[in-house]
Amino acid sequence: MKTKLTALIILTITALSVMAYPHFQATTIVPHMGLNPLDPAGQSSQQSKIEVVFVLDTTSSMSDMIEAAKEKIWSIASSMASAQNSPEIKMGLVAFRDRGDRYVTKVIDLSSDLDSMYASLMDYQAEGGGDGPESVNQAIYDAVHKISWSQDAQTYRVVFLLGDAPAHMDYQDDVPYPQTLAVAMQKGIKFNAIQCGQSSNTTSNWKQIASLGGGLYFQVEQSGSAIAISTPFDKQLAALSGELDETKLYFGNEKEQIQQQRKLAASSKLREDSSDEAMARRVAFNTSASGEKNFLGEGELVDAIISGRVELETIDNDKLPESLQALAPAAKMAVIEEKDERRQKLKQDILELSGKRSDYLKKEIAKVGGSKGSLDDSIYQAVRDQAAEKGLIYAEESASY
Repeated sequence: MKTKLTALIILTITALSVMAYPHFQATTIVPHMGLNPLDPAGQSSQQSKIEVVFVLDTTSSMSDMIEAAKEKIWSIASSMASAQNSPEIKMGLVAFRDRGDRYVTKVIDLSSDLDSMYASLMDYQAEGGGDGPESVNQAIYDAVHKISWSQDAQTYRVVFLLGDAPAHMDYQDDVPYPQTLAVAMQKGIKFNAIQCGQSSNTTSNWKQIASLGGGLYFQVEQSGSAIAISTPFDKQLAALSGELDETKLYFGNEKEQIQQQRKLAASSKLREDSSDEAMARRVAFNTSASGEKNFLGEGELVDAIISGRVELETIDNDKLPESLQALAPAAKMAVIEEKDERRQKLKQDILELSGKRSDYLKKEIAKVGGSKGSLDDSIYQAVRDQAAEKGLIYAEESASY
């Protein structure tokens, strides 16, 4: 009898386990929102990360805003970098127009190489549009599905939509933005909507996008209301930015060297085409802890050797810069040390001048009544509020300029 009872109990437990298995399997293998579980033990030792994508209307009516974006990307990056734990920053871009224009969307994926992203932004000119609504649905879809977002639970993922016209909701083969924003929420991507101008149709559209995207809605002037003040320090900082770039040397195989040459070409283009003010903002970012990846790129020789991560003698001669290949080992090291010494001196000079520039700007902004309502302030306040959820603390009350 006892044996039969034991067998019955075992049989019952087995049956219940089989019945419950699909439930346990589903809840175990499907992580919440597709994100990796947070590891509290490793949280404090990991560098915080920000992934930000700008979705920018590039039709004719947005010409002033596009120019403002070209000027302000670096100060926006510096504002994001001002968090207490110096986050790693990656940026991407989705430019959009409408069907029938030269393009509907152009996507630049997330990267810590902001120079290359900025060089692409410099090529954008406002044109097209004209019928009012634009391909906002496609732009939002591409921002969610064609950008390589991470799955790290502690990364602050955010989109800033900037435009002055509502979405075309009459295209039959479009994915409506409410559907895409539901996916964005599952992926932990915040959507903020910044309206340029005062179109009432756009206002209702943009407010709904911000609401469905878990973000904030802002309205700025058609020009973007960006803070645009020159300082007596911009020209010198722009020159120092170029000198700092000249301290870089790269090593690697043929494929890596091609990528490095593209990076150098992008930096060169910025120096030639950008204003002194933009270059002053760029060098302030590049000399911050968050800007180091953008400044150095991949395979930067001086930093690799001086930091001790790589021994010079372990690098094949044909992977070194051509300017070093014919030199004796001691002479190669002398060049590297000279580059590093020059770099450190330049960084000190840049830090001092950037501080003076920042103080000057704060005084000038105070004279005109502050920055509230500007593009700079709108973006910074959104970042400051939302990034706190990921442990990013911004002590400054206002943005960098």
